[in-house]
Amino acid sequence: MTRIPIRLRYVKTPAPKKYLTIKEAAKMLEVSPLTLRNWDKKGKLKAYRHPINNYRLYRAEDIEIFLRKLESQKKVILG
Repeated sequence: MTRIPIRLRYVKTPAPKKYLTIKEAAKMLEVSPLTLRNWDKKGKLKAYRHPINNYRLYRAEDIEIFLRKLESQKKVILG
């Protein structure tokens, strides 16, 4: 029986994204991008602007907090 040496490689896993596009954030929250734009106008969920192209960006941390808040409100409503 012959042995074959195995080389181990270090694989870099991508770092979690700090900012999400409006499309990514809408998908996470299961709403449309238009809803996110309206929430931004009303001050419900703050969007940051990309310094070069002025697109809306959302902090992943803010989306997670907002999602938890929505889920807790559903529990209160549904009992």
